[in-house]
Amino acid sequence: MPARRPAPFGEPGASRPPTCARLWTLQDVSDFLNVPVGTLYQWRVRGEGPPAFKVGRHVRFDPDRVRAWVTDSAA
Repeated sequence: MPARRPAPFGEPGASRPPTCARLWTLQDVSDFLNVPVGTLYQWRVRGEGPPAFKVGRHVRFDPDRVRAWVTDSAA
């Protein structure tokens, strides 16, 4: 059986088109959440964390969805 790829961060709707003009990098989200970049990678492996998607080889985040994830996670 082929190796299973990690699911995108967070919600299944992570593959929808972004709602913002500029996407955030891992470093941008790390700074915003005040967590190490390594934590974001760990969350990705576990299928946790804010929703993200790949642009080529790069992981990117929609800032609006990151903020919504923070709001939903705080509840």
